Amino acid sequence: MLAMSFGEAKSMGSTATFRSGSAGHVMSVSSRPDFIAAMSSAIRDPDAATMLEGGVSSDIRLVEFEGHRYCLKRALAKLKVLADWRAPVERNHSEAEWLRVASRILPDAVPRVLYEERREGWFVMEYLPPDAHPVWKAQLRDGDIDPGFAASTGSCLAQIHTATAGDDEIAQRFSTDHIFYPIRPEPYLIATIAAHPDLAPQLQRLSDVTMRNKRALIHGDVSPKNILCGPKGPVFLDAECAWYGDPAFDLAFVLNHMLLKCVWHPQWRERYLECFDALADAYHARVDWEPAYHVEARVAHLLPGLLLGRIDGKSPAEYITAEVDKASVRGVARDLLVHPVDTLPAISAAWRRAFARAGDTQR
Repeated sequence: MLAMSFGEAKSMGSTATFRSGSAGHVMSVSSRPDFIAAMSSAIRDPDAATMLEGGVSSDIRLVEFEGHRYCLKRALAKLKVLADWRAPVERNHSEAEWLRVASRILPDAVPRVLYEERREGWFVMEYLPPDAHPVWKAQLRDGDIDPGFAASTGSCLAQIHTATAGDDEIAQRFSTDHIFYPIRPEPYLIATIAAHPDLAPQLQRLSDVTMRNKRALIHGDVSPKNILCGPKGPVFLDAECAWYGDPAFDLAFVLNHMLLKCVWHPQWRERYLECFDALADAYHARVDWEPAYHVEARVAHLLPGLLLGRIDGKSPAEYITAEVDKASVRGVARDLLVHPVDTLPAISAAWRRAFARAGDTQR
């Protein structure tokens, strides 16, 4: 899911969530029977809401009530991708719960959940106006590349991990292995084995290590398309994959996007890599639940698997289409899976070398 206006959602191929009107109005209507009835009607009647196009994992609907806009979200059993990718719809409740927990830690970093109908599998969020909350992916695409914002993202992510690390109650609430595995390790790592059978031991091990390291509450889909550049810093959306598990997965997932953006717009490669470094450094500065270098090593091991998964897994990066670019990503990822490194500077150095060679070859 991606948060933006209806028109932007169609042009960028994603969806929206909202923060509209005064906080008092937004919170006061959420328990009113007529508000709940209007939201229920929007689920059942296509004419009662505007369906937002582009989301692959959920139906997202824009609903107006008493002059204010709201976002209604319902998870799909089968994701809207070419591969047969299925996931339990109860992840909708996991997302609502993650937003509630995160709002107690960093109130400005998430949209407010206004109402949840758990039995029917949907919830309502507030609207975040796109003029004040541009999508980070769009900023990165257009050359508005700010390492300071990347550092804020890393810091906020680490604060959520730190606040929930070792929390038995949170661990019980988010014991969602049955949701996380089919929507993250399986499509990104295990499914990639079909295209790279010789790397089956490495990819299987990455999945196993991720699934057994249960240390903190993770978001599971920390992608620039799910982060807004808010007035007070990053705002995180789309936590359907929420799980009490390995914080290294969240960090690796977002850093993977910084590397892939270098392929999308190679003229800004060094600026994307500055964001890679700034985000990782700000994150590691707040790690206190285990030695930071342990987290860094797991991230460095996981990154090449995720890189390969965005080329040959169930969710290929839509902006990497040229075969020469796919081959370059595969080459770096395969080499790092066979010869793993333990630090993130070693990852970024390997990335620079590979794409410098690719550029020389193309010239």
